Amino acid sequence: MKNIRNFCIIAHIDHGKSTLADRLLEFTKTIQVTKGQMLDNMDLEQERGITIKSHAIQMEYLYKGEKYILNLIDTPGHVDFSYEVSRSIAACEGALLIVDASQGVQAQTISNLYMAIEHDLEIIPVINKCDMASAMPEEVEDEIIELLGCKREEIIRASGKTGMGIEDILAAVIEHVPHPVGDDEAPLQALIFDSVFNSFRGIIAYFKIVNGVIRSGDKVKFFNTGKEYEADEIGVLKMDMSPRKELRTGDVGYIISGIKTSKEVKVGDTITHTNRPCAKGISGFEEVKPMVFAGLYPIEAEDFEDLRASLEKLQLNDASLTFQPESSLALGFGFRCGFLGLLHMEIVQERLDREFDMNVITTVPNVSYLIYDKHGNVNEVHNPGGMPDPTLIDHIEEPYINASIITTTDYIGPIMTLCLGKRGELVKQEYISGNRVEIYYKMPLGEIVIDFYDRLKSISKGYASFDYHPSGYRPSKLVKLDILLNGESVDALSTLIHFDNAYDMGRRMCEKLKELIPRQQFDIAIQAAIGAKIISRETIKAVRKDVTAKCYGGDVSRKRKLLEKQKRGKKRMKQIGNVEVPQKAFLAVLKLD
Repeated sequence: MKNIRNFCIIAHIDHGKSTLADRLLEFTKTIQVTKGQMLDNMDLEQERGITIKSHAIQMEYLYKGEKYILNLIDTPGHVDFSYEVSRSIAACEGALLIVDASQGVQAQTISNLYMAIEHDLEIIPVINKCDMASAMPEEVEDEIIELLGCKREEIIRASGKTGMGIEDILAAVIEHVPHPVGDDEAPLQALIFDSVFNSFRGIIAYFKIVNGVIRSGDKVKFFNTGKEYEADEIGVLKMDMSPRKELRTGDVGYIISGIKTSKEVKVGDTITHTNRPCAKGISGFEEVKPMVFAGLYPIEAEDFEDLRASLEKLQLNDASLTFQPESSLALGFGFRCGFLGLLHMEIVQERLDREFDMNVITTVPNVSYLIYDKHGNVNEVHNPGGMPDPTLIDHIEEPYINASIITTTDYIGPIMTLCLGKRGELVKQEYISGNRVEIYYKMPLGEIVIDFYDRLKSISKGYASFDYHPSGYRPSKLVKLDILLNGESVDALSTLIHFDNAYDMGRRMCEKLKELIPRQQFDIAIQAAIGAKIISRETIKAVRKDVTAKCYGGDVSRKRKLLEKQKRGKKRMKQIGNVEVPQKAFLAVLKLD
């Protein structure tokens, strides 16, 4: 056990941690790197150049004549996937903190670092991309020293591209990261930190053993769900899974036990033996809290059950996704899903399409609100459709966040304008080093849900980094904005919005829908309404045929008679005709700005 090291890599998005992980694997001769990003093996990860899933892999390394086993967990850097990071940190004793030499410390680096410090991990600071022409290692070292309070000589300079500093990193991991502590003789306790679905072998759970020993063929049970299984196969994670006869305290590995239903495996659960169970499960693992809610509906009504199965399989691989069934008048049956953020929502949609071939319609994303009625009761509402009658509501509270934005001084003006436009309140600003500043805001979560992150990136030319934490609820003046087509409300397009922004938003939604809804044989009235009050209207004119073409000459009353006949036909058509809202209309509403 004293020769095992478990460590993870934490960094801001795009600071080169996956490339550095590849170099470590190559240097320890675990794999031959043939293409870029060996650990990011999902198509989506390769295309976007981001890590979505944490990946665990085992390396062996000879150091001063002794053989060490290094378990590396590569983690995502984007704010939406910080839940993945919290799980990886729970399974490690040390962390490599990687900072880009040309960009310096960013917001996400700081929040992931605090998470690691809370779990008492040993932090090894590394400056990556030192071979770049724009690198400023001295300035970045100053920032790290200020952040960690470490010594200058403890900071390793490295480059994932050229392989510089890789030996130093491996030596530092062996020297400084403590080996796992635990008792081989104690009852088995293993923490599940991830799971994947395999269509041939069922569900594969990844775990780290805290106490005890597990052998192939053992009878095991999952502590929280109480279900019992047989360990058909256990082993360690190399590039592929390699089976082992037994795993001891401190090892990181996988277990296959023919589990078929996804509800039985919960990430954060504890595995123990049935004949000699442990007294209590492993704690220190937080429940996921979704921030953004949206409805997912199958395009064909009969695909509802397939969508449920796909979501369950996806939830195994991504424990932060939550969902429950709901129905909508416009879209039929579907699911109300909770996501950690907008990128997370986009990735889930893409994965449903690619991995399960599910085409879905997504409604306007929103957050959860607390609604207090006149009798003092509280309801939590995730969906504008679930709002009670406005006359019964006493007041509504919406979730607020503490946001921190790190940027250079050149972009302070535009960023402040953006935050104030989103009803943000400036708390304070601090200069970190040189011309870099950290700005703290209190903001409503509902305002940043739709397009805040994209706009922040574009106005700061990609130089601002953003991180947030929920900070409770506050009363707010919110109204429900409905969109009506020919007097019928389209519940999938209704949103909860602050009173001051409602008129503007209503007008813009009507204009946008007028462009997107195809013309019919009859007039379509598009209206935006708050309660019974119409605040905006656009009309899509009917497609008409020239019925008077065959009348030449003669009395005008003959033409009138034909036009009246056509008018009656249009009126009848309007009663039976319904307006199809295309999928791109739902998406366009999200990108109104």
